[in-house]
Amino acid sequence: MTNTLHTALPEGKVPQLRVMPMPADANVHGDVFGGWIMAQVDIAGSLPAVRRANGRVATVAVNSFVFKQPVFVGDLLSFYADVVKVGNTSITVNVEVYAERNRLPVEIVKVTEATLTYVATDESRQRRPIPPLAGE
Repeated sequence: MTNTLHTALPEGKVPQLRVMPMPADANVHGDVFGGWIMAQVDIAGSLPAVRRANGRVATVAVNSFVFKQPVFVGDLLSFYADVVKVGNTSITVNVEVYAERNRLPVEIVKVTEATLTYVATDESRQRRPIPPLAGE
Protein backbone atom coordinates (compact mmCIF):
# COMPACT_ATOMS: atom_id res chain seq x y z
CA MET A 1 0.00 0.00 0.00
CA THR A 2 1.32 3.40 -0.94
CA ASN A 3 1.33 6.50 1.21
CA THR A 4 -1.14 8.91 -0.37
CA LEU A 5 -1.87 11.39 2.41
CA HIS A 6 -3.76 14.49 1.30
CA THR A 7 -4.92 17.56 3.12
CA ALA A 8 -8.05 18.24 1.05
CA LEU A 9 -10.58 16.56 -1.18
CA PRO A 10 -10.31 17.28 -4.93
CA GLU A 11 -11.23 20.91 -5.58
CA GLY A 12 -13.99 21.82 -7.99
CA LYS A 13 -15.36 18.28 -8.12
CA VAL A 14 -18.55 16.97 -6.55
CA PRO A 15 -18.50 13.41 -5.24
CA GLN A 16 -20.90 10.97 -6.87
CA LEU A 17 -21.38 9.20 -3.55
CA ARG A 18 -20.50 9.74 0.10
CA VAL A 19 -20.90 6.98 2.64
CA MET A 20 -19.62 5.90 6.05
CA PRO A 21 -18.92 2.19 6.53
CA MET A 22 -20.49 0.57 9.57
CA PRO A 23 -19.31 -2.35 11.73
CA ALA A 24 -21.27 -4.86 9.60
CA ASP A 25 -19.07 -3.79 6.63
CA ALA A 26 -15.82 -4.74 8.40
CA ASN A 27 -13.91 -7.57 9.99
CA VAL A 28 -13.46 -7.93 13.76
CA HIS A 29 -10.54 -5.48 13.69
CA GLY A 30 -12.56 -2.67 12.09
CA ASP A 31 -10.97 -2.98 8.63
CA VAL A 32 -13.63 -2.56 5.93
CA PHE A 33 -14.01 -5.47 3.51
CA GLY A 34 -12.56 -4.89 0.04
CA GLY A 35 -15.70 -6.39 -1.49
CA TRP A 36 -17.85 -3.76 0.23
CA ILE A 37 -15.62 -1.00 -1.16
CA MET A 38 -15.81 -2.59 -4.63
CA ALA A 39 -19.61 -2.56 -4.50
CA GLN A 40 -19.66 1.13 -3.58
CA VAL A 41 -17.16 1.93 -6.38
CA ASP A 42 -19.44 0.11 -8.85
CA ILE A 43 -22.43 2.18 -7.70
CA ALA A 44 -20.47 5.46 -7.88
CA GLY A 45 -19.10 4.62 -11.34
CA SER A 46 -22.49 3.68 -12.68
CA LEU A 47 -23.99 7.11 -11.90
CA PRO A 48 -22.15 9.13 -14.59
CA ALA A 49 -22.43 6.12 -16.94
CA VAL A 50 -26.23 6.09 -16.57
CA ARG A 51 -26.38 9.84 -17.22
CA ARG A 52 -24.18 9.59 -20.33
CA ALA A 53 -26.02 6.51 -21.64
CA ASN A 54 -29.35 8.18 -20.91
CA GLY A 55 -30.63 4.99 -19.32
CA ARG A 56 -29.78 1.57 -17.99
CA VAL A 57 -26.19 0.27 -17.92
CA ALA A 58 -24.55 -2.95 -16.75
CA THR A 59 -21.00 -3.43 -15.50
CA VAL A 60 -19.04 -5.49 -18.03
CA ALA A 61 -15.45 -5.08 -16.80
CA VAL A 62 -13.37 -3.99 -13.88
CA ASN A 63 -10.32 -2.89 -15.85
CA SER A 64 -8.24 -2.00 -12.79
CA PHE A 65 -8.73 -1.78 -9.06
CA VAL A 66 -6.08 -0.66 -6.59
CA PHE A 67 -6.46 -0.51 -2.81
CA LYS A 68 -3.95 2.15 -1.72
CA GLN A 69 -4.79 2.46 1.98
CA PRO A 70 -7.06 0.58 4.40
CA VAL A 71 -10.54 1.87 5.13
CA PHE A 72 -11.84 1.82 8.70
CA VAL A 73 -15.27 1.86 10.30
CA GLY A 74 -16.13 5.53 10.83
CA ASP A 75 -14.21 6.87 7.83
CA LEU A 76 -16.29 9.18 5.63
CA LEU A 77 -15.71 8.01 2.06
CA SER A 78 -16.09 10.29 -0.95
CA PHE A 79 -16.31 8.67 -4.39
CA TYR A 80 -15.37 10.77 -7.42
CA ALA A 81 -16.23 9.33 -10.85
CA ASP A 82 -15.52 10.66 -14.33
CA VAL A 83 -16.33 9.28 -17.77
CA VAL A 84 -13.02 8.81 -19.61
CA LYS A 85 -14.14 7.04 -22.79
CA VAL A 86 -17.38 6.54 -24.70
CA GLY A 87 -17.67 3.83 -27.34
CA ASN A 88 -20.62 2.68 -29.46
CA THR A 89 -22.27 0.81 -26.59
CA SER A 90 -19.80 1.13 -23.73
CA ILE A 91 -18.66 3.79 -21.27
CA THR A 92 -15.41 3.67 -19.27
CA VAL A 93 -15.32 5.46 -15.92
CA ASN A 94 -12.46 6.25 -13.52
CA VAL A 95 -13.34 6.27 -9.83
CA GLU A 96 -11.20 7.70 -7.02
CA VAL A 97 -12.08 7.19 -3.36
CA TYR A 98 -10.92 9.40 -0.50
CA ALA A 99 -11.34 8.70 3.21
CA GLU A 100 -11.75 11.44 5.77
CA ARG A 101 -10.48 9.87 8.96
CA ASN A 102 -12.62 10.61 11.99
CA ARG A 103 -9.84 12.40 13.86
CA LEU A 104 -8.64 15.87 14.75
CA PRO A 105 -6.95 17.25 12.80
CA VAL A 106 -8.79 15.80 9.81
CA GLU A 107 -6.70 13.34 7.82
CA ILE A 108 -7.70 12.79 4.19
CA VAL A 109 -6.30 9.79 2.34
CA LYS A 110 -6.79 8.48 -1.18
CA VAL A 111 -7.76 4.87 -0.47
CA THR A 112 -8.83 3.40 -3.81
CA GLU A 113 -8.57 3.94 -7.58
CA ALA A 114 -10.50 1.95 -10.15
CA THR A 115 -11.48 1.91 -13.81
CA LEU A 116 -14.70 0.18 -14.82
CA THR A 117 -16.52 -0.32 -18.12
CA TYR A 118 -20.30 -0.29 -18.40
CA VAL A 119 -22.46 -1.24 -21.38
CA ALA A 120 -25.71 0.54 -22.22
CA THR A 121 -28.68 -1.84 -22.27
CA ASP A 122 -32.29 -1.66 -23.36
CA GLU A 123 -35.46 -2.86 -21.58
CA SER A 124 -34.60 -6.45 -22.60
CA ARG A 125 -31.10 -6.05 -21.14
CA GLN A 126 -29.55 -6.23 -24.61
CA ARG A 127 -26.74 -3.91 -25.73
CA ARG A 128 -27.89 -0.66 -27.26
CA PRO A 129 -26.08 2.29 -28.85
CA ILE A 130 -25.16 5.24 -26.68
CA PRO A 131 -27.00 8.34 -27.91
CA PRO A 132 -24.84 11.20 -29.19
CA LEU A 133 -24.50 14.32 -27.07
CA ALA A 134 -26.40 17.40 -28.22
CA GLY A 135 -24.34 19.02 -30.95
CA GLU A 136 -22.50 15.82 -31.97
